[in-house]
Amino acid sequence: MTIAAGVDVGTGAVKAAIFEVTEDGTKWLARQSLRIRQRDPLELAGQAYDDCLKEAGLTRDDIHYVATTGEGESVPFHTGHFYSMTTHARGAIYLEPKARATMDVGALHGRAISHDDRGKVLMYKMTSQCASGSGQFLENIARYLGIAQDEIGRLSCAADDPEKVSGICAVLAETDVINMVSRGISSENILKGIHLSMAGRLARLIKSVKPADGVIMATGGLALDEGLLAALREELETKGNPLEVKNHPDSIYAGAIGAALWGAFRYDKLAKLDALPMAS
Repeated sequence: MTIAAGVDVGTGAVKAAIFEVTEDGTKWLARQSLRIRQRDPLELAGQAYDDCLKEAGLTRDDIHYVATTGEGESVPFHTGHFYSMTTHARGAIYLEPKARATMDVGALHGRAISHDDRGKVLMYKMTSQCASGSGQFLENIARYLGIAQDEIGRLSCAADDPEKVSGICAVLAETDVINMVSRGISSENILKGIHLSMAGRLARLIKSVKPADGVIMATGGLALDEGLLAALREELETKGNPLEVKNHPDSIYAGAIGAALWGAFRYDKLAKLDALPMAS
């Protein structure tokens, strides 16, 4: 039996997960997510990890491997670090075994990853530095419109005449939104227009990584934004792409899940190597 933890330090939140891995299967023991909100991410990583240990009834001495991902390479208690495209791919496979591509949409970037059925990354592509396809941009727009984040998806899905929004950069898009509000455009149609603009970028990313037939699994902070996923499905259907877009209630934990499972795999491999007899 191996007990491994994954800690994903993102731009907007820190996620942690603990798994028990045996020959019979994998058991999820605990999970925690903490918004950063101008706090020290490394301090939050320790808090999320300790909260997970408390939830699982474990101590730090009970954990065989602590794997970090994202911006977590400087976390002082980690055993090893994995690149985030690798952990999100593995986490996506755990949540949806049919996934052959992962669409990770975080606070600052969107990223498309194609992978095989084991979570091995085949190709990936990230959005440019412009923030108009990111969670932070959408959060800023919602704040301007006076809308809570958890309302964005529902309102977007209720749109009846979405307004076109600039997809070039965040500054131009925000200017568009200000003009729309002054013209009396509804929040529903503004948000749907933003989602369609974001979906166009994400669909191009997905096409560029050439995923195999299967499911595209949404991960990251915007994975549960049903308005964005609906817009992405529309965009892919318009372009004749047969891939199915899914999410999962635990999609935001994909990076932490993948880190923990890859950590358990690495621990097992190292343990087997240590058990090999030395050559004479």
